[in-house]
Amino acid sequence: MGSAFLQWPVYLLVGALSGWLAGLLGIGGGLILVPALLLLLPLAGVSADALMPMAIGSSLAAIVLTAVASTRAHASRGAVQWPLFWRLAPTVALTASGAGWLAARLGSQLLTLIFAGFVLALAVRTALTGITTGTRQRPGRAVWAGFGAVIGSLSGLVGIGGGSLTVPLLLHFGVPITEAVATSAAVGLPIALFGTLGYVAAGWSLPLPVGATGFVYWPAVLAITAASWFSAPIGAKLAHRWPAARLRKLFALFLAIVGLRLAVRALTGH
Repeated sequence: MGSAFLQWPVYLLVGALSGWLAGLLGIGGGLILVPALLLLLPLAGVSADALMPMAIGSSLAAIVLTAVASTRAHASRGAVQWPLFWRLAPTVALTASGAGWLAARLGSQLLTLIFAGFVLALAVRTALTGITTGTRQRPGRAVWAGFGAVIGSLSGLVGIGGGSLTVPLLLHFGVPITEAVATSAAVGLPIALFGTLGYVAAGWSLPLPVGATGFVYWPAVLAITAASWFSAPIGAKLAHRWPAARLRKLFALFLAIVGLRLAVRALTGH
């Protein structure tokens, strides 16, 4: 594990950035964490076959405390819509917990392509659409449960806190942007927690590096969490001051670069 400790400064930097974005934009940080972990985990001895599931599982584990910190910061300002949270949370938790089982069977190459496709689609949507609040009538509990199932399964499969899905959904049904970001941060907690448990179980019996429990690599998780715990409240505070649209196009460019790079990696092995 010694070589892993040499990577701690990088893990800390990645964690600080992911936590800040989690608080600011309501995303779980996985869009930063997964690509970074794909570069760092091979240095810790993670094999190519286990690389993508390990990156996703470790990302979800690191998001747990980030989500707690971000949610606390938003809740202290009364911005979390708890009734909507409870309508999404049960199916979000259930489907996120099964994502690790599916990821272990898809393999790293296909998982990487899925992640790259998701990121590229998100980049296009982010670049072409503004932050607008809809006025549609809110659906019943069963429809919210269905939305939760989609958010939980996809988020667990690509290692994100679900904000890139939850925020647009809430905006569509008339939730103000600040409350949408806050509620999304809260929804990210059951995704991360139950998703982590699923990835631990999925890789439990496999031969993995020292420091890993299933598909979760704890040296990376601990360092990322330590930094994101402090940076997430800073992002949440800024979310109540800055117009989030200011960062959208820059964020879209970042996503496009990451998505293209990962797609090339999955298709060519380089």
